[in-house]
Amino acid sequence: MDQAFLELLEKKDIEYITVKELCAAAGVNRSTFYLHYESIGDLLEESVRYFVSDFFSHMKPTSDDLVNRIRICPLEELYLITPEYLMPYLSYIAGHKRLFRTVLKNSESLRLYKTYHHIFEHIFRPILERFQVPEQEQGYMMTFYMNGLMAIVNEWLKRDCADSIEQICEIMEHCVMGRKC
Repeated sequence: MDQAFLELLEKKDIEYITVKELCAAAGVNRSTFYLHYESIGDLLEESVRYFVSDFFSHMKPTSDDLVNRIRICPLEELYLITPEYLMPYLSYIAGHKRLFRTVLKNSESLRLYKTYHHIFEHIFRPILERFQVPEQEQGYMMTFYMNGLMAIVNEWLKRDCADSIEQICEIMEHCVMGRKC
């Protein structure tokens, strides 16, 4: 059902997906749906877990290498706002536009902060520590950067990802690094 739901989300907004339509797409009876879920919202929450897992498996080669490099590479290589890191991320977003819009619109109710916390602890905290950012400032700094970058992604999604991935990379680099790339 997760896959069928994600495919429907690629075609239409969640508000317009019915249980009947979802069951037809998944090839199951309505009773099967209600055996597992109380509402489409419950399925959305499960689908987000599936989606996050799929996203991380898509990013796995980059993220495994990144986690290892964080601890040993020179400081100037720790800036993750580069095409090397942004291109796979933005490509995935472009390929799943409708789902990303839905997830971002419902991020509070879907408790996405758990995913962000995991990323913060395993990727960003070690980077901030290498830059000797005081612990009491780390949360504020990451909130600032994450909200700014997500605002760019949201705007890009509003424009139906019309601008190229390369353009969005350049905008992010410009905003974070303070210079035109």
